[in-house]
Amino acid sequence: MKVPESLTKMIPMTGIKHYTTTTKGIGGQIKRRISDFIVRETTPEGRHLSNEVFGEWEPPREQKLEVPWQPEGTEYLHVTMEKFNLDTNEALRRVSRALYVSPKRIGYAGMKDRRAITVQRISIWNPDAQRLAAFRSRYVSLREPEWRQGRIEIGDLKGNGFEVTVRGIEMGEEELRRTIGECFSEMTTHGVANYFGEQRFGGAREITHRVGKEFIKGNLEGAVMLYLTGESKSEEQEIADARKSLAENKDFARALREFPAKFRYERSILHHLSVHPRDFVGAFQKLPKHLTYLFTHAYQSYIFNEIINARIETGIGLGPCEGDILEDGEATAALPGFDSALAEGRPGEAERSVLEKEGVKPEDFRVKSFMELSCSGGRKKIVLRPHEPRLIGISADECNEGKIKAKIGFWLEKGNYATTILRELHKLPYTQEKNP
Repeated sequence: MKVPESLTKMIPMTGIKHYTTTTKGIGGQIKRRISDFIVRETTPEGRHLSNEVFGEWEPPREQKLEVPWQPEGTEYLHVTMEKFNLDTNEALRRVSRALYVSPKRIGYAGMKDRRAITVQRISIWNPDAQRLAAFRSRYVSLREPEWRQGRIEIGDLKGNGFEVTVRGIEMGEEELRRTIGECFSEMTTHGVANYFGEQRFGGAREITHRVGKEFIKGNLEGAVMLYLTGESKSEEQEIADARKSLAENKDFARALREFPAKFRYERSILHHLSVHPRDFVGAFQKLPKHLTYLFTHAYQSYIFNEIINARIETGIGLGPCEGDILEDGEATAALPGFDSALAEGRPGEAERSVLEKEGVKPEDFRVKSFMELSCSGGRKKIVLRPHEPRLIGISADECNEGKIKAKIGFWLEKGNYATTILRELHKLPYTQEKNP
């Protein structure tokens, strides 16, 4: 799939580099309001969840939860959790605190966006029915309880439906309608480069995969220090100064005093290092277990993105060719690990060239000094096609006088990113794609 040079944009550090549709970008902005981005999980059985509490309506609709009788042999209560402008971990913490239980008792299928309204199923092991029925939160709602035998684990979903409002568009309505239709047609016919979205790489600091690389290279101290000291231009001055000070003097006790209280993960690491200044593995293990996995997996994702770039830039393209390892007839690329199977032929050359450029080998993903961070590897399709893409409506944008907004919808299978679809639609430079 050859891409015109005019449609190629470089996004620093995350590997998201090329556009694979040729339509004109519509511009605009996403997530101006929380209700502009709605994510609805689809269960493994194919049930599409709906948002019923939070939305464009005000105030939130009241939902009561009545815990049903518990059948013999069931231990897990599955409920629908709808949240507003919270990340998944924070929402689950609020639920666990209200129930006086460990967050480990709660299972979920996947992380959902923070600046959004999202709906997903979670499971709670033998919750106190009275406390659960009394749960109230301004930003989290629980409903539709059902007793089940099993826990909801990561990956226990079919996909996610998205309803997104793009604001601040300067096109005329007729041109906008035509452009969206043409872009969606390209996406469904040819697909787009299936990049891992920027949220995979740690948000504003874009640091998660860089920390993961240091672990893969065996540089434990470098990994932990990068996590603690890596700066972002968008961070508040107080934390920026604290990170810079720590990078210069490596005084962990002083950093513990200087890091603001809300940076609890960094402070947990610093507390350990202030007592055990050379125990970098023990310090990083102070993070919740599910978070430690993110770093080396984010580095896998970065390499996957770079393999896509290598295929495009060397003319291999994204379509199946000799040497590819296929899934459902589609070409895949490596998520490298110590058990990785690399492609053959030109696709294999592209994969090996990226690993060589990074200075890593598949066997390096067995992190002997910190085995919890090891990655066995896998493969993923390099082309993404949205299901049921549709233009829901176009109207005046009440947030931007003289401009219009478009509401669109689509559905993606699990493990794929809505931002990958949206960036192809609005085609903005990196600095404009970032949202507040």
